[in-house]
Amino acid sequence: MILLEFEETLIDLYEQLEKLREIGEHSEIDISATVKELEDKITGKKKEIYFNLSPWQKVQISRHPERPYTLSYINAITNGDFIELHGDRNVKDDNAMIGGFGSIDGQTVMFIGQQKGENTKQRQYRNFGMANPEGYRKALRLMKLAEKFNKPIVTLIDTPGAFPGLEAEERGQAEAIAKNLFEMFRVKVPIIVIIIGEGASGGAIGIGVGDKVYMLEYTWYSVISPESCSQILWRSWDYKKEAAQALKLTADDMQKNKLIDGIIKEPFGGAHNNPDEIFATVKKVIIEDLAKLSTKKPDELTNERIKKFTEIGQFQEKEF
Repeated sequence: MILLEFEETLIDLYEQLEKLREIGEHSEIDISATVKELEDKITGKKKEIYFNLSPWQKVQISRHPERPYTLSYINAITNGDFIELHGDRNVKDDNAMIGGFGSIDGQTVMFIGQQKGENTKQRQYRNFGMANPEGYRKALRLMKLAEKFNKPIVTLIDTPGAFPGLEAEERGQAEAIAKNLFEMFRVKVPIIVIIIGEGASGGAIGIGVGDKVYMLEYTWYSVISPESCSQILWRSWDYKKEAAQALKLTADDMQKNKLIDGIIKEPFGGAHNNPDEIFATVKKVIIEDLAKLSTKKPDELTNERIKKFTEIGQFQEKEF
């Protein structure tokens, strides 16, 4: 079990619980009542922490190393019948961006998302979930393939941002993301977007245009990470907590500002505490929305999608 910085007050309690259980296993003493009392104390302390989370603490939860990533969601939702497709037919296959067909209760769906990797070797292989231009071009190719065969699309967002390397810029990172935005408005099949972890900058929005956009409870979605915002405004990473507060990047903030359609509640303590529960919850949301969106005609879908995003934000025109 990995505890985050703000959960350190639980360390002693978990250590006591572990010792008690060891005593119970190697002796005939009945300590069930003491164990139950300590478990209740841990739960109470945990509720106290999780009912008063700051934006920065929610950012930390979204990055928890035991949190399930895109492939875990896809494999659970499709019961393992996911078929991954590779390559952008131009440069190469981007391992940070995955996609392919899978079925949900007999309905074929195109899944697309960023994959971070579950250990050091995988994270290097997946480039920490930061896609290059060919990743976004692969995503668009798969969206067009889904459109060709009239299959709905589900995108799962979890990225610290598009890869910022010189070679990515040379191959047209900004153009690739902009092209995706333009084309996703015109895709004539349902698109559901779910932010399952980090939703940073153009790296997230590059696969983030949809008929329905959701955020898991302990995720964030913003034009910039708190650390980078702190570095720009204060010339130091020391103000990341203040930046997280100012950016209004939590799911609650995003829903309040009408930038998303809903919040998917996570298991108590975060998705990593009960992956099976969050997989089932996300699957239920997808099934319910696909049932509603599938009744709409292609032109109706695209028109409503365009209207949805063009009405985001407030502006005022002045005559000169």
